[in-house]
Amino acid sequence: MDSRVVERTTGRGGELVLRHRDGVFEIVENGVFLMDTRDGRSERLLVGAAADAMPARGRMVIGGLGVGFSLAEALTRPAVREVHVIEREEAVVRWNRGPLAPVHGHALDDDRVRVHVTDLTDWMDAAEPAGVDALCLDVDNGPEWTVTPSNDDLYRDRGLARAARALSPGGVLTVWSAAPAPDLEARLAGHFATVHSHEIPVDRGQPDVVLVAVGPRGSG
Repeated sequence: MDSRVVERTTGRGGELVLRHRDGVFEIVENGVFLMDTRDGRSERLLVGAAADAMPARGRMVIGGLGVGFSLAEALTRPAVREVHVIEREEAVVRWNRGPLAPVHGHALDDDRVRVHVTDLTDWMDAAEPAGVDALCLDVDNGPEWTVTPSNDDLYRDRGLARAARALSPGGVLTVWSAAPAPDLEARLAGHFATVHSHEIPVDRGQPDVVLVAVGPRGSG
């Protein structure tokens, strides 16, 4: 097995490691696997479902850069005219401009992309109300298994209310989860007009899930 550590560093959430194993890059935080470049189907669905439901030629925000699959998908969608990526870890952005760039076709170099190195909660607090048309959350391992405890708030009513406030009327929120999340689906129904989920089979364990919530309540 060919395995090497590309870089080990300390980020806002603790130890971050970029590892290369048998042709696949992996990102690990505090010893917990977060993501790799093996597949990316669920990350692409996260963005594709948002693009299909959002107002045409709109602004999309992606919470969490990961290994760039979500951003690369956004740039293929005609409905998306501008993409803002919110990523709290500078190292993740740097890796995506460096060794990970060929994985997603150097997506960060596209003129439609703006990168904000900040916490997603801080960004939402400062965001203009109804200023974006789609918000895609791919943060941590989803609502039921967060590596960073402060990320829990993103998936509670307070965090969902922040997300709804940032979205335009008819806007869409999509959320990636490492497993089915019925409690989150129920909470989303309190903030959005319609909610549904997609399951993406994986080689081992429970399927990945993308939750799609459209029409923030109280907007307009």
